[in-house]
Amino acid sequence: MKAVLSRRQNIVDFIRQFLVDKGYPPTIRDIMRGCGISSTSVVDYNLKVLERNGYIRRHREVSRGLELLVRSPRERLRQIPVIGTIAAGAPIPVPAPDVWDVAASADTLTVAADLTRGREEVYALRVKGSSMVDALINDGDIVLMEYVNVVDDGETAAIWLKAEKEVTLKKVYREAGRIRLQPANSAMKPIYVAPNDVEIQGRVIAVIRQMA
Repeated sequence: MKAVLSRRQNIVDFIRQFLVDKGYPPTIRDIMRGCGISSTSVVDYNLKVLERNGYIRRHREVSRGLELLVRSPRERLRQIPVIGTIAAGAPIPVPAPDVWDVAASADTLTVAADLTRGREEVYALRVKGSSMVDALINDGDIVLMEYVNVVDDGETAAIWLKAEKEVTLKKVYREAGRIRLQPANSAMKPIYVAPNDVEIQGRVIAVIRQMA
């Protein structure tokens, strides 16, 4: 276990020094050579673990798309409850609002404390669907949510639709006599609902990308 942690620490240290020296991120092969790792697949596995735990962010659509979020795996960590899946497309029916009971969650995610931005009531949801892709929230990603019941216009929130008993992830806008739930996907149309049909269950404060 110590050897594994040391390897990931070495990778983080190498990425940080590479950024200082070169001004741009290393490739997987750079990391393999620089850290003395046997293969690119071993590097990729360790990068996936570092990303899942909030130390780095990877952008596969960008050349050298590697972003360092945390200086070291030894920095302060937090355990965040993962309480389920939320739709980023058509709303997903759920049985009742108490599905968001954070204390009832047995599944947890370890993240760097900096990702929670000092918020205390934070939980995580797995995203299903593609309606928020223009907000860089993709199918399979995990969103960190601050547990609030009020958001500003334009913020991305988990919305409980009371009459429909459904929940969805959308941007919220207040209009005359209605609420517009706006997808961040030009191919999808907004959802319009009555104000008394909406209950805010939290707002997005961070996204953890899940890479294939």
